[in-house]
Parts: sequence; C-alpha cells; structure tokens
Amino acid sequence: MPTQRPPTVDPIAAERWQRVAPLVSPWLHEEVAERMLDRLQWIRLQPKAWIHWGALRGGLQGHRQLAGRYPDSACFVLEAHTRQVQAAIKSIAKPWWHPKRWLGPVVRVETPPAAVNMLWANMALHEAADPQALLGQWHQLLEVGGFLMFSCLGPDTVRELRVLYAALGWPPAGHELTDMHDWGDMLVQTGFAEPVMDMERITLTYETPERLLQELRELGRNFHPQRFPALRGRAWKARLLEALEAQLPRQADGRLALTFEIIYGHALKAQPRVKVSPMSAVSVADMRAMLQSPRNGS
Repeated sequence: MPTQRPPTVDPIAAERWQRVAPLVSPWLHEEVAERMLDRLQWIRLQPKAWIHWGALRGGLQGHRQLAGRYPDSACFVLEAHTRQVQAAIKSIAKPWWHPKRWLGPVVRVETPPAAVNMLWANMALHEAADPQALLGQWHQLLEVGGFLMFSCLGPDTVRELRVLYAALGWPPAGHELTDMHDWGDMLVQTGFAEPVMDMERITLTYETPERLLQELRELGRNFHPQRFPALRGRAWKARLLEALEAQLPRQADGRLALTFEIIYGHALKAQPRVKVSPMSAVSVADMRAMLQSPRNGS
C-alpha cells in the first residue's frame, strides 16, 4: 500500500523532535488522555493485552489510570528512542511490573509475543512524517477484532498564531495538520473498520506571551519545510512577544487565548479480505485469522 506523507512535514525535523522532545508528559496531553479515558465507557471489549504507544509523552497519569482500568491485562509500553525508554521505565516501573512486559525502542526491539487487543496512542499521530505507515504498524500489532484508540491535533490548532505570522509576512508558524475526515479515510485504507471520529476545540489561556511560548516549546516544533531555516535573534523574539501581546485574542479576564483542535479516533481491526482472482496471495497470519474466526451461516 502506498504511504501518504503529509506534504508540509519535514521528516528530518520530525525525527529530530522525537530525539530531543522533553522527557515529560505535557499538561495538554494529560488532559486529552483524561478525555480519551472517558470514551472507554462506550467500549465493551475488555483487552487481555494492550499497548501504550509513547506513554512518556502521551501521559503518565493517563497510563496509571489505564493500568487501573485493566488490572488483569498484560501491558506493553513502546517508545521510539532509548532515552524515552529509560525515562519511562523510571516513571512507570513498579514492583508488580514484570520485565517481560517492557519493550524497548520500536526501531530495534521485537513486537509483543502475540497480537494485542487494544493499542492506545495519545497525541502522537500528528508528529509522524509518514502517518499511513504508522497506522499500518499499529494495524499489525493488533489482533483481528482488536481496537485502536488515538488522539491528535487538528488543523484549527494555534490558528491565531498562524494568522499572526501571515499578517507579519513570516514563513508558516507550523506544519499543516490533517482533518479528522482524512484520518478516517486513512484508517479504512490501512485495513481498519468502523472508524469513529470526533473532535473538539480547547482554548488555553496564558497570562504572558512568554508563558505561551514556553507551553508551545513543550508541545512540539514547526515541521513545515518552508519554516525559517536559520536561528532567530533577540530582536525577532522581542517583536514576536510584542505582536502576541498586541494582536492575540484575549479572554474576559485579559489572558491571551490560543485554540487547540483535538481529534479523537477509534477503529477496529477488521477481518482480512481476500480479493477474488485466479491466483491470490494471503499471509500466514491472515490465513490463521480467517480459519480461526466463525464463518457466517455455518
């Protein structure tokens, strides 16, 4: 299946951010994880084994609540790089945490011994340079009938900052983000079924422009290929702070306001379909899944 790489994501910049991102769970990620947890009340499936993709940045508080919700389920934590693995181990490892439940970097460590029933990925998909490939990786980690729960940023995120940059004639303030309907299409193309997508907008407020910039630095970076290619100076930063103070919308209490669009997605791994042709190739895993599932009408 051909991948669909977003045209405004620089893969080198995205990979570098994965290596240098702060080893903490941002407040917004924890808040979104809490809202994702509320959505689990509509999910009847009880996973016997599940994966937390990027638990360190995705929300350590959310991880603890997930582990408490499924106390009898085997949990595997997957992180992208060694430094995240080491930091997450210190934060997550408990006396009850068996070493075999821990997986190291995705890029060089084997997958769980068997497919899992749930994959939880909070606020990670919008940072992927090749999201179609990432969805495919998640699809492979799930067993047939297992489900994916994810969240990510949507295109209205920091729209006020984008307008400000455009008004000043500066390069884009951030890479373009994918609409929830496009995520739904990509899920179906990957092999997921019954995708359910919804979104909401969260307004965060800040007392000062400096605090606003600090929060944005914790959340991510600008991956746009046409972003300013060099380092900015003190004069530019002073102008940015002045523009934020003067032009950004304010709440009734005078605090600066910034919009974040949050997209939530849920989908099942569907039974693999075999195209009818004189000769068809089916993987061993797919064949086993088809043979083990009950046949309609039998």
